[in-house]
Amino acid sequence: MYIYNITTNVSEEIKFDWLFWMKQTFIPAMLASGKFKKAIISQVLVDEEMGGVTYSTQYISESKTLVDNFIKNDLDEILAKHTQFRGSYVDFSTGLQVITEIDG
Repeated sequence: MYIYNITTNVSEEIKFDWLFWMKQTFIPAMLASGKFKKAIISQVLVDEEMGGVTYSTQYISESKTLVDNFIKNDLDEILAKHTQFRGSYVDFSTGLQVITEIDG
């Protein structure tokens, strides 16, 4: 399993609107690419020096090839269509490979 992770810091003033938009608009667009089977939004529990609230949105995929194809073929188009909060947040993305899952 592979994860395409986007970590985003948003201002306190827009966090509720941003979360609503993520759930209703952006994540469905990401999932519609067909490259991911689900998405998870988590709040990062850290006090940011720059303020705001930080979230990690993880898009779960079955293969690295699907993630690579998404980045190459779909990401720019999705970002170009979804500009509502551009300039109101900072983000970075990382790719993760799940090594093992252990249930308790």
